Amino acid sequence: MTYSSAELTGKVALITGAGSGIGKAAALRLAQEGAKIAALGRTKEELEQTVSEIREQGGEAVSILGDISQSTDMQRAYDEVRSQFGRLDIVFANAGINGVWAPIEELTPEEWDKTININLKGTFLTVKYAIPMLKEHGGSVIVTSSVNGTRIFSNTGATAYSCTKAAQVAFTQMAALELAKHRIRVNVICPGAITTQIDESTNKRNLESEKEPVEFPEGKIPLTDGKPGSSEQVAELVLFFASDRSSHITGTPVWIDGAESLLMG
Repeated sequence: MTYSSAELTGKVALITGAGSGIGKAAALRLAQEGAKIAALGRTKEELEQTVSEIREQGGEAVSILGDISQSTDMQRAYDEVRSQFGRLDIVFANAGINGVWAPIEELTPEEWDKTININLKGTFLTVKYAIPMLKEHGGSVIVTSSVNGTRIFSNTGATAYSCTKAAQVAFTQMAALELAKHRIRVNVICPGAITTQIDESTNKRNLESEKEPVEFPEGKIPLTDGKPGSSEQVAELVLFFASDRSSHITGTPVWIDGAESLLMG
């Protein structure tokens, strides 16, 4: 099979968390391949910057303000996608937070709920309300999980976060089987250490007394001498799952971490 220089021409992609990090890199990369981008997030200025960069490169994009944990916001978002573009082919359910990392006995129910609502309920709502449009032409859903909760369990305090990441893999596999008959593929990526701004949403509290004494003095990422990966590298994996190159792959998690999770798991 051969591919054109713009593999996603005519396709429409909604990307959550598109204002920064992996979401922004994926929006730019998919736009380079011809996709029309609906960039969704909670920070207007960041979204407008993403859209502006896409348009400067000759692409087509719109920004949509919305909170993935709110069903009304997500229904409105897809109404806007239909109004603007008339179809939907790709969904990148990427938005999430690290939330509070604390010993289980100190983690409050409110802190637990916030992480669960944004990361897990948000993924559910992002996929749920996309399905009617995706059924019209088939399509691809990509979910951002993590090495935490899937291969790594040594990040003390990240219990709520890790539970959401493990659940996203299960959700992806359940959805993949349910939606296969509609020609909708659902896959999940599990990044390790990637240079993004998500650490800014991490609130670490009283972890030293609970942390296991495990150290890797010569670096945690074998493939790159300890250096983290980039959002652009993850965007290439998103492009693979969004395109016909992965036409026979669904329900599959892929770790992109430079062997970090094999060392630390």
